Amino acid sequence: MTRLLVPALFAVLMQIARFAAAADCEGSFRDIYITASPAVVTVTTRSVDPYRVTNRVRRGVGSGFIVAPDGLIVTNSHVVYGAQALAVTLDNGTVRPARVVGQDPIFDIAVIQISTESNERLPLVEFGDSDAAQVGDEVVTIGNPLGLKQTLTRGVISALNRLLPEKPLSLSRTMIQTDAAINPGNSGGPLLDRCGKVIGMTTEIIAEAQGLGFAVPANLIRAVLPLLVEHGRIARPWLGFHGQLVDKRINRILNVSMVTGLLVEVIEPQSPADKAGLRGGEHEIAVDGSELLWGGDIVTRINGIHIDTLERLGEAMSALRIGQHVVLEIFRSGRTEKIEYDLPERPVLPGDLQEGTLLPPAPPAAGARLGARQRH
Repeated sequence: MTRLLVPALFAVLMQIARFAAAADCEGSFRDIYITASPAVVTVTTRSVDPYRVTNRVRRGVGSGFIVAPDGLIVTNSHVVYGAQALAVTLDNGTVRPARVVGQDPIFDIAVIQISTESNERLPLVEFGDSDAAQVGDEVVTIGNPLGLKQTLTRGVISALNRLLPEKPLSLSRTMIQTDAAINPGNSGGPLLDRCGKVIGMTTEIIAEAQGLGFAVPANLIRAVLPLLVEHGRIARPWLGFHGQLVDKRINRILNVSMVTGLLVEVIEPQSPADKAGLRGGEHEIAVDGSELLWGGDIVTRINGIHIDTLERLGEAMSALRIGQHVVLEIFRSGRTEKIEYDLPERPVLPGDLQEGTLLPPAPPAAGARLGARQRH
């Protein structure tokens, strides 16, 4: 009995320690800014679109934060993806060329690096524990909205574990939602708690709304940093399709007798699923406020794991490996079938890129009025 109580007691003590740590961090926002802002940088990019005859050169600006003495900087992948020239402006105004060390468009995380001088001590920020964040906690962001450097905004954590609809279930990652003001150019900047530690990276906004900003959790960033630094990317197995979970509730709404599982909506062209003959949906329908592409196969098991809940789907997906042979049990035309194929490494696909969500704008021209609107 004592052994059984130890894990539970340890978990309770960890929670108490987290709340105590949060209570100890009640420094002013001014102090947080003074401490953290020297490590926040401006990231400027330049790229050439070879398919255009006018306006071929595209310039962008975003934010980033220094995390290591050797000049490693964390920012968003969509800030630097495809850039042919990259520069970083430090807090003291120094401009240095930078290179991309690694990036992942799906998680929208990138690591870039600047050169450092001998005996130079770069200002750094520290990662906090994003799992300890609570709804209602006060947070601040520091970044370069619309090219206006070192801007601080404040707010609270509005929600945790948000799943945004633009990614398939198999590739989605949970986000921190905040009402702290985030604008184009904030991309890649830190979301800081009252201890001045990074608990997230500001990444996305919903353009039609107000006060709906999202940040990649710090614990995810910290987990993938070694992979990006060592390999330059995150390698994933490629199933080649995506869709939505259909359960008894959806079957009841549609008044159909159907199995539960992962409804295959879209097959990615030239993917292993495409070559194996998996079928996607054809008929667009709205069910309880959600859109479905109906008529495709329903995957009921992946390598023997029954896909009846999001948790089981996550379990099945996390068990997949590059080069592995996958067996899909599917429901098609009233009967159960099996489809099998090997999993290659997933390439970067057009839908992975963050076009249309928090595009980094060009910096304002010298002498421009701050009130002028900029399109993005």
